[in-house]
Formats: sequence, C-alpha cells, structure tokens
Amino acid sequence: MRLDDDDFSLFGLPQRQAQSRVDIDASWKSLQALVHPDRFAAEGASAQRLAMQWALRVNQAHQRLRDPLKRAAYLCELRGVPLQANENTSMPASFLLEQMAWREDLDEAQTLAEVRDIDASVATREAQLLDDVQELLDQQDNAMAAAGQVRALMFIARFRADLRSNIDRRLEALGQ
Repeated sequence: MRLDDDDFSLFGLPQRQAQSRVDIDASWKSLQALVHPDRFAAEGASAQRLAMQWALRVNQAHQRLRDPLKRAAYLCELRGVPLQANENTSMPASFLLEQMAWREDLDEAQTLAEVRDIDASVATREAQLLDDVQELLDQQDNAMAAAGQVRALMFIARFRADLRSNIDRRLEALGQ
C-alpha cells in the first residue's frame, strides 16, 4: 500500500463503477484496523502522525468509493476526463428542459404529497442516470460521455437536497 495509490487499488477493488457497498465497507474496516493511530500509540509521535495520514487517506477513499456519484466522478478523472463541473456546465437540451419542468413543478407544489411525488420522480431519473453512467464506464469505457451524465447527476443531487429541505420545512410547519 502506498499513500498515492488510487482508491480502488488501496481498497483492493476493481476499477469500475459497479461496486458492492458491503465490499467497500469491509475493505474500509480492515484498512482502518491496520492504520488506526491508536495501534501506534507506543511507537511515538512520528508513527502516530503517519498513522493519522493513513487513516485520513483511507477515510477519504471510503467517502469517494461508497457514494456512486463521487465514485463515477473519480473514475472519469482516473480515465483522463476531469469533470470541470464549475467550468463545463453544458447539458443536453432535453435535460435542461427536464430541470426547468422540475423547478416549475416545485414552485407550483401546494402540498407535501406533491413535493414528495416530485422527489420520487427525480429519484427515478437519478437511478436511471446512474445506470447509464455504470454502462458508460464499465461496459463502453466511455468516460467522456459518462462525465456529461455525472454533471447531470450533480445537478440532480443539488435539486434533491432542495427537495428534502422543502419537505423538512413543510413537515416542521405541520408540527411533525
């Protein structure tokens, strides 16, 4: 193991989008057991600092690998296609229209049930895009196309956070 290994190598996993959360978590636990700073308490400050670096590295990798969106973005970068999400915001016209419709639906939603229905619809679309990204990365080896889908998924993640906030506000107003 080296600190500069990619996350997949570090965790002993294949470099692909399709991953088992159980496998990711099991690798994380076993790595944490190896590098936890408490194991190095008797070895001095230098060994503990190194163990802290390792523990941080393992935790960062775990955060990236367990989240399908972060994992997809990371795979695109590993394959030479950085997302550049702040600079490259281009999306297909059909997705832009879909975004606008979701925003309009949310603006017009009168009830908690309507907002939950929007969230369910967006969640379905999110799952479909994640499946598409997996196909693009694992079967077609097309990181360029996957990067565009990942940018769309990033928008969906932000929109779903807005939906959850809206749902929470409505629940709070209802005293729940």
